[in-house]
Amino acid sequence: MILPVALLLIGMGIASFIYARDALLSQWQEAAILKLQRGAHLVDMHLRSIRNWIHSLDSAAESSHPDIIFKWVTEQLKTQEAVVRLELTWQDNTPDDTISMMPGMKGPGSAMGPGMAGSRGDRPEMMRRMQRFHRARIGDITAPRFDALVKNQTVSLVSDLLDKNGQTLGQLAVVLSFEYLVKNVVTSSWWQSNEGFLVDDHGKILTGTLPGKQNELGEANEPLERETLKAIEQRPYGTLLGSGHPPAEVSGFYKLQEAPWTLVMIAPGRTILAPILRFRLYYFITSAVFILLILLLMKFVTGQTVSAIKDVSRAAARIARGNFDQPLPVKTRDEVGHLMRSFNAMMAQLKEGIRLKAALDLAMEVQQNLLPKQHNAIPGLDIAAHSLYCDETGGDYYDFLEVCCRDSNQIGLVVGDVSGHGISAALLMASARAFLRCRVTQPGGADDIIRDVNRLVTADTRDCGHFMTLFYAEIDPSLKTLHWVRAGHDPAFLYDPTTGAIEELKGEGLALGIDANYAYRRNAKTGLSAGQILLIGTDGIWETIDGSGRMFGKMRLADLIREHASYSPEKLIQAIMTALKEFRGPTRQEDDVTLAVVKIVD
Repeated sequence: MILPVALLLIGMGIASFIYARDALLSQWQEAAILKLQRGAHLVDMHLRSIRNWIHSLDSAAESSHPDIIFKWVTEQLKTQEAVVRLELTWQDNTPDDTISMMPGMKGPGSAMGPGMAGSRGDRPEMMRRMQRFHRARIGDITAPRFDALVKNQTVSLVSDLLDKNGQTLGQLAVVLSFEYLVKNVVTSSWWQSNEGFLVDDHGKILTGTLPGKQNELGEANEPLERETLKAIEQRPYGTLLGSGHPPAEVSGFYKLQEAPWTLVMIAPGRTILAPILRFRLYYFITSAVFILLILLLMKFVTGQTVSAIKDVSRAAARIARGNFDQPLPVKTRDEVGHLMRSFNAMMAQLKEGIRLKAALDLAMEVQQNLLPKQHNAIPGLDIAAHSLYCDETGGDYYDFLEVCCRDSNQIGLVVGDVSGHGISAALLMASARAFLRCRVTQPGGADDIIRDVNRLVTADTRDCGHFMTLFYAEIDPSLKTLHWVRAGHDPAFLYDPTTGAIEELKGEGLALGIDANYAYRRNAKTGLSAGQILLIGTDGIWETIDGSGRMFGKMRLADLIREHASYSPEKLIQAIMTALKEFRGPTRQEDDVTLAVVKIVD
């Protein structure tokens, strides 16, 4: 029992660890996405501010003084911290004097773009161009490049100036300091402690924590970097795990909204998953300790139970040897104590049952001794009888009697069946036997004998409700006569071999023990001949049932008599008993079976 429980506990521990590990890993992935999102948001904020100012140029086209509005917007753009300079070029490449970098403007440096110098004398031309201006269309953001003017990397946000027909009038380029845009990202703790990259849509590295190491993400044929590039093409953000357990590396990415760039972070798996690894170590150590304690506790508890079971086993062995004098000590109130008490109660009942069994065995021996083992040889008759009880004792009865005042060649044959079976039936059977044996020693016919026995049996059964059927016959082989009295018993069979017919010896008669004053009638048959067979049996023969519920029946018994008519009475009884056993099969015998056979011989 301990091994299955141990396996169950280990399985539960592994399942719990996997669930907790996945939960912690999911939390890390969410945290990584939030860090990347925050960095992307800071870059997007700078770019969105510039885009908003460029979109505000659209209001200049609806103003009565578009040149003034245009001038004011560009001056505001100059004041943005990330702006290095503005470059305005008209379609005809005519320079414009409305844009210039003012001394003291905010930004990493100041410079004059081409077409930004000139005098205010060109204002009519400016007015003419601005009257045609309708809106600004923001184009692409250029990749970072080294700018000699500011001696640093810059990117340009290029916007087309359009007329009402969508034709390009000119182009406005806002040059931004790339370092300023990404300074909040590159100074963050996660960027400095891991591999960080800002890449464009094609995977080109714009900036990273490993400058000069590679120009494009995945060019070193790293599997995780290639998988990250594929993921960038499919979704705006996410995390990926490298190979191994724990993974050698993990990555996360987040796309910017205001530029075609993506922030990528790659970190060592053991560093990122260190809390999970520590949790795994502590979890397995703690789980192992608890499992060990549980198993030890189970061993202790089951050990006590096993010890109690061994005590029960030893007590059962003592009982098997007939020793009932040592009850088990009851030490607890739990199931084991209940088992001990139940065993002691069972032992007491078993002791009583064995005592009763011994008494039943003695009663069976006494009853078997009441049945005649043999009979006096009668010239002209061959006699045999047999009883088979379904319990230790029964209510069936047969006997061979020497009747008073009869010729010594005559014999009385009786077969009886007490209602029910067991001890009570056996006692009534013994009483009836005693009454009958005493009565046949006195003068009187067969009907007188049965009448007197009935009166005595009725006196004994008045309050218990039992009764007894009986078939009593007197045979005189010298005179070839048969007299009988039926006391509620089934008719006997008389088989004649000359005709093959079987006659039922019927006659009126009430079972013994019902009416003390009942007058029985004697029946007679003369002219008995050699070979005729008289068979008296109890209903346990023809009422035998097989496994399917069919009865043996009297017709089957009659066929057996015809088939084995040449047998001696002893062999005929054996044939009938064998047929009954085969017919019954594994079904339990439910009633007593008694059979007496007399065969007329020369």
